[in-house]
Order: sequence, then structure tokens, then C-alpha cells
Amino acid sequence: MRQCWLALVLMTGVLSLAATDELYLNGLNEASYIYRTAQDSLHSYFRDALGITATYRDITLGMKFITELPKYPGQNPYASLDANTLRVQWTERFLEYNRDNLLLHGGLISESFGSGMVMRAWQDLEFDTDTRLDGFLAKYDNNLKLKALYGVLPNLNNANKSDLAYGLDAELPAQDDLTVGASAFTLRTLTALSTYNQQDVFALRANLSNARTDTAVEYAQTSLFDNGAANRTGSALAVTSSVYLAPFGFKAMEVGAGYKKYDKFRYRLQDLKVMNYHNETLADNESTGDDEEGLQGSLTVKPSESVSLTGNYAEAWNHDFSKRMNDLYSAVELTSGEQSYTLEYSHVEKLDTSTPALSFIPNDHWQKEMKPGFIFVATLWDYSFEAKTECALTKKTNHDVTFSYAEPYLQLDLGLGKLSLSGAVKTHWVELSEITDSPYWVNGELKCTVLKQTDLTLFAGRQSGGKVCRNGVCRYVSPFQGVKVEATTRF
Repeated sequence: MRQCWLALVLMTGVLSLAATDELYLNGLNEASYIYRTAQDSLHSYFRDALGITATYRDITLGMKFITELPKYPGQNPYASLDANTLRVQWTERFLEYNRDNLLLHGGLISESFGSGMVMRAWQDLEFDTDTRLDGFLAKYDNNLKLKALYGVLPNLNNANKSDLAYGLDAELPAQDDLTVGASAFTLRTLTALSTYNQQDVFALRANLSNARTDTAVEYAQTSLFDNGAANRTGSALAVTSSVYLAPFGFKAMEVGAGYKKYDKFRYRLQDLKVMNYHNETLADNESTGDDEEGLQGSLTVKPSESVSLTGNYAEAWNHDFSKRMNDLYSAVELTSGEQSYTLEYSHVEKLDTSTPALSFIPNDHWQKEMKPGFIFVATLWDYSFEAKTECALTKKTNHDVTFSYAEPYLQLDLGLGKLSLSGAVKTHWVELSEITDSPYWVNGELKCTVLKQTDLTLFAGRQSGGKVCRNGVCRYVSPFQGVKVEATTRF
């Protein structure tokens, strides 16, 4: 009831401003319907999110009305439907004042300090993570940049309780090309014993950017006080650098390098650099930050306007080398007029011989994933065509048991002005002789623009699922079979 009254008050305020000439209204409506042929109780899912912002002079008011009937966990159509997650409510409300160099924001907060190593409040629908805060944010953006925030977010163990977060971030140019920054942040988490842990984080960073180089260094330390015997300290160091050259008559050359070292640096609002091309974690069953060190190097060369060569290699390990991984990506791209040809190769290998906690039996896991691919793109008049084919070759060993399989994939995309068509097919086989008896996943997608401001997407078919890695987290998603309809309208 309180939320309904608040929404009514906000809407009344918007309408009262409508008589003026300086009121600007913007909105975005995202609607989706999914019918999934799966063994759950509901099959169907509908979601609509209507977001409205009203700006009057220096003040912006925003809110969103969300309908989920029911809600897939994380808006993830691979998960199981739950009839208990029906939701219709006004949410994501905020009020903002922005004038000259000062911004004052109250309500839902999406923000980061520096690169996000210390604090990143954001939402990822696919991974079912939402670390946005409800609270207050103040920003001063001039020669000196300041951020201060104070907010709460739902406790992971009890959604009716809240965790508390507050912090300060500052950034100042030291020279023309050099900026330095510092952050202080505290996260207080409610435990099952109804006591609060306190995690303090302090960080320093420097960024050098000019026509020849981009270099960033960030170091952070954290201390966790949990009113018990599990107090711990941790640290994180991330260094990245890119140098832009044009030697030997090349059109361009970019040389990149990176180094990371993370030790007991993990909490809910951190976002660490993974430092490899495919965003792979050191081990598939854990997140980045506990115990990890690694190096990355990259090279991109353009000998001419029509040729581009790319190489990216990274290695990572833990303190006793019981976990190791490497990640390789290479590509050759040839361009001729309105056509381009790309030959690429990906290689990821992991080894885990560590002994899990509360166990005397060490892991004995090894896996290698190789993926050669080819991409062809052509444009003729207002029409575009893209063909992509790849074949993932995977080999795994688990306690002396070895198995391998192949997963060929083909995708064709066609653009016809405001209409886009896409079709894909994927299969899985252990032996080449099984190709006719192997499972196939076939799907198609149509995208078009209607009424100038509305994008419509229709998907039908089967997706095989598989491993998805993002921001230092890898997880496996289940297959999907069914129909998805999405409409996005801007006004």
C-alpha cells in the first residue's frame, strides 16, 4: 500500500509539471512473452517493464512499473518457473538534482568506484544478480571528481532484512595525462546470528592515458570483521597497459599486457578483472578473487588496410599451482571492399589437482576446449549477410576417466533494411559416425522495427545451453525449447 501511495504522489507531481514548457518526458517499455516446452507446471511467462523519467529544469524523476507473471529466476528462460513469484509493483524509483557540477540522487543507485574493483552496484538479468543500492548518492564532477554514497540492499539469506553499504571515492588529475584516485568503502552484512559483519576496503589507483599508451594500476586491501574466528584480510592488484605503435611501415600496432594478483578478496559488491579473452575463471566451480595470480599479453597488427592479425594469450594459477589455466585467442581478418573474411581459433585449458575442504581426496580434473571458426560478412546496397561457423572440440579427464565430444555450429544472419533474419543449427557427437543420430538444436530469430520507435523480436526453436562466463563468474545454463516474443518501445 505504501508503494502505491508513493507512486501516486510521484505521478501527481509529474502531471502538475506538465503545464510548463520545460518538462521533458521519456519512457521505455520492454515486454516479453515466453512459451517454454519443458517439464514444469506453467510453461508460459510474461514480463513487462515500463520505465518513465520526467525532467523539469534541474530535477529528474524516474520510476518503473514491472509486471512478472510469473518470474523466471534472473529473467533466465533456462530456469524453472515458480508460481509463487508473481509480481506487479512500482519499483526502481529515484529523484535526482543535477546542476553545474553537482548531482544529488536519492532512490535506486547503479554506480561504481574506479574500475569496479572496490565497488560496483549493478544488475545482470541473465546471471540473476542485482547489487543495486537504495539510498543516497552525491557526485561532484569537475577537475576534482568526488562520489559519496550510503545505501542498503537485500540480505542474501533473508530478503526482508538489509545489508548496509557506504563509501567515498575521489579522482584528481596529477598531470595532463595522469589521474590518481582513492576509494574507501564499507559493507556491513547481516549474518544468520543476527549480527553484522563489517568489511572495510581501501584502494589507490592511477591511470595514464595519451595518444601512445593507456595504463591503469589499481591496488586494494580489505579487512573482514565478523565477530568471530573467521576474521580475514585480503588484497587485490590489477595492472593493464596498452601501447599504440606503427613500426616497420605497419598501419597500426597495439601491444597489451596485464597482471593480476588476488588473495582472499571477495565480497558481494566487488567486480574484478578476469584478464583473459574469454572471461574464464581459474576453475569452473568458483568465482574470481580467492587465490589467483595471472598474466595476459595481446598483440594486434594491421600490416595494411585490408589485413588485421590478432593474438591474445593469458595464464593464471593459484599459490601452490594446484589450479592452473591458459586462454588463447587468435584471428586473421581480410577485408576486400564490402566483404570481410575472419579465421579465428580459441583454446582454453584448465587443470585442478587441489584438495577440497573437508575432504582427503584431491581433485583430478583436466579439460581442454578448442574452437576453430570462420566468419564471412558482406554488404550489398542496403542488405547485409553474415555467416559464422565453428566447431568446439572438448576433451576432459576426471580421475583417469577421459571423454571427448565435438559441437559444430552454423549461424546465418541476413539484414534487409529494418528487418533482420537469423538462423542457427548446432549438433553434438562423440564419434563422427554418430553424426546422423546426434541431437540437433535448430532455431530462428526475426527482428524488425515497427512504428519507428518499437523493435519487435521473435525467436522459435531449440538452444543447447552450455557454459556462460561473465565478470569472473562461469555457470552452466540449461537447454531451452520454445517461443520468445519481445517488444521494446521508446517514447
